[in-house]
Amino acid sequence: MQLPDPFDVRTAPVSAIGLIGGYAAARITGRRPLGGLVLAAAGAMAARTWVARDGIAAAAGLTAGYVAAFGLSHPLAKKVGAWPSVLAVTAAHAAAAHVVSDRYRP
Repeated sequence: MQLPDPFDVRTAPVSAIGLIGGYAAARITGRRPLGGLVLAAAGAMAARTWVARDGIAAAAGLTAGYVAAFGLSHPLAKKVGAWPSVLAVTAAHAAAAHVVSDRYRP
């Protein structure tokens, strides 16, 4: 399977698919490792694009934000519920990915 050109990938939706899809996969199947696989696959694809398109510094920051969003969703879920938590951290990270990496792409 050939990966898409990293310069043609919008990373905000990819990271959103990873965070929301990872949670949904784990929740629906009851298998947390499956959710982790979805999370990791989308994160790897987005990180590949960030490195190629924006450089190591931007990729490191956005990847750290992706991992932080995943981590922060857990304690936030105890306060607002699981889905609202996942949607909130996803929106925050997707916005960051859009501003840092996707905004000026054709």
